[in-house]
Amino acid sequence: MSLFNILATPIFLKEDSDTTSHIARLKELQEQATGKVKDDIAREITLASYGEVGEQNIAFELKNSGMPMYIIHDLRLEFEDLSAQIDYVVVTRKLIFFIECKNLYGNINIDNQGNFVRNYPWNGRTVKEGIYSPITQNQRHMEVYKQLCRSNKKSLIMRIGFDKCFDKFHKSIVVLANPKTVLNAKYANKEVKDKVIRADQLIAYIKNAEKQSKELASSEKGMKELAEGILGYHTPNPTDYAKKYAELINVAAPTPDKPAPAQAIITEKLAEPIVSEKPAEPIPVPEPPAPAQPDDDLVAKLKAYRLEKSRSENIKAYCVFTDKQLQELIGRMPKTTAELLEVSGFGPVKVEKYGQGIIALLV
Repeated sequence: MSLFNILATPIFLKEDSDTTSHIARLKELQEQATGKVKDDIAREITLASYGEVGEQNIAFELKNSGMPMYIIHDLRLEFEDLSAQIDYVVVTRKLIFFIECKNLYGNINIDNQGNFVRNYPWNGRTVKEGIYSPITQNQRHMEVYKQLCRSNKKSLIMRIGFDKCFDKFHKSIVVLANPKTVLNAKYANKEVKDKVIRADQLIAYIKNAEKQSKELASSEKGMKELAEGILGYHTPNPTDYAKKYAELINVAAPTPDKPAPAQAIITEKLAEPIVSEKPAEPIPVPEPPAPAQPDDDLVAKLKAYRLEKSRSENIKAYCVFTDKQLQELIGRMPKTTAELLEVSGFGPVKVEKYGQGIIALLV
């Protein structure tokens, strides 16, 4: 047997996630909360658990792929005032896959313009709503990674070479993790179809992409070094999203020298192959509560502000803030620039440019 073919099982270099510790922290607070605060925490636990189940189903597929690969779960990157939270990075012998997990409630239609429309039952009727394209979202994450890698190239020639070869080695995939979701992409163009798959198609997709790639396969050592280099870019999230509940019930938030119990026991699995003689079944996906309906007037005001800024600066609207960040703004209702800095994707530069305008709409 060649030394080149020793590795035959997947290895998780990082298996924990911020979601796991967030849920543990929320459950800890829920035991001490009462009334509306307790109900609010319960709802957030349900929604967070729903996303976690989707990611666990993808982990199940990867663990039982029987393929040599290195896997990084929940990679958080920062570059200048940009940030990205990538659900999974999978490094194989030829390619690097960036996976965006979507555990969506309802069915998904993709039209010929690449728009995503979700349909789900609610109160005896079918609700139809557009959602932010997860393809665009994942591409933005990859762009942060690209700029981060590029900034570490020592010469102009190396940067030019990196830019030229980037798309050959890096692939973006959106994986629908809810087995009940029906995907209708018959009107979507081929480029979109090739980037959206169901969880049970993931391994076949990776194997086919490896087969189709004309790039040279790396050695086990090269594959491991590449994956460890990517993990080296990981920046832990300093924000405690459960802090608002802790303050309401007067419970001290965890500190670096005294972490929450659940956070203290989460460890990274480094270079430990995962072998399963009898794979466990994928985790059933629970039905989440219907999405909360935000203040329509406030949503309209924030979108109008975003549109105004994007037009004046001649940039895409999502560069000001995304729909996901809009929802977080409404959920958090920051009243100061310091509080706005705690919202995902709002770094010092973005807060300086848009902070006062956004806060003026929220207060």
